[in-house]
Amino acid sequence: GAVQNNKWKLAAYNNINACILFVPLMILQGEVRVILASWDIFTTMNFWFLMTVGGVFGFMIGIMSILQIQVTSPLTHNISGTAKAAVQSILALYIFGNPTTAANLAGIAIVLGGSLAYSYIRREEMAEAQKAALDTMKATEAELAPMYDDDDDDNDIESRSRR
Repeated sequence: GAVQNNKWKLAAYNNINACILFVPLMILQGEVRVILASWDIFTTMNFWFLMTVGGVFGFMIGIMSILQIQVTSPLTHNISGTAKAAVQSILALYIFGNPTTAANLAGIAIVLGGSLAYSYIRREEMAEAQKAALDTMKATEAELAPMYDDDDDDNDIESRSRR
């Protein structure tokens, strides 16, 4: 394919595609009128500073997503992203006093409960896998130990050559 299984090329293509797709979406949503009506804002340093900071943080989130998927899995990445959004919703309720409904709060509780359950099950699976790997290493070590046991004259090289 175009990215040749290279995660950094994929990130670059995703960013380029997002920039290209952003313009038609702005037009379809009627944002061009809003931009033209607020044109004087585009000439301020504050606007460009905030846009630059937002862009840098957005780019860093993309890089962190790639790195997270490398050490976990796409599923774990999606679940952590969903849990993060739920926590952000709670912070918005607390900090900004955003209005909410019982259904919204129930949704947040379900997301956080599911994320906690996934984390617990995943941790248990990893502990089992780690224990199995350790048991395998111990069994292999036990099988190899007689070959390297110095106390047993029957297994050393000189004893074998005399037979």
